[in-house]
Amino acid sequence: MIEGNQFIETVKSYFAFLESEFNFKVLEEKIIGNAFYDVQYRDETRLVSVSYENIEDYLLVTIFMLRNGELPDYDDKTKTLHLNQLNAIVLPRVDKTEISLNSDNFSMFQPRNELERKLLKSAKELRLCLKHFSFIFEVSRNASNLPAS
Repeated sequence: MIEGNQFIETVKSYFAFLESEFNFKVLEEKIIGNAFYDVQYRDETRLVSVSYENIEDYLLVTIFMLRNGELPDYDDKTKTLHLNQLNAIVLPRVDKTEISLNSDNFSMFQPRNELERKLLKSAKELRLCLKHFSFIFEVSRNASNLPAS
């Protein structure tokens, strides 16, 4: 188990690229006892949530597409995008060189335990996905037959 403050520090370190490269801002840091932790980042149109259920050892990275600045319904699969879904769209499009270059951005980190390894892996994947986000959004919009906004 990890302490809430340690989780938040690690997330803010591994996911610092959200602020420096993609102009997200930290919106909220949430610690609910020793059971649930969440760090949220926001830009004009998206909210990224990095959450962890400590007791269940469950890490979840989610991108919410904001509508008029508001969160969508969690069950709206066109506006609530989980990292594993994004990976399925992006990873087939990227080559080994791009993956290697992306990994180089994280070479300074030395994860000390399994959760930190999961967080680092998620940070790497999210960075790649955000670099291809216009393609992801187009695929998810077309899959749901939404009209262009």
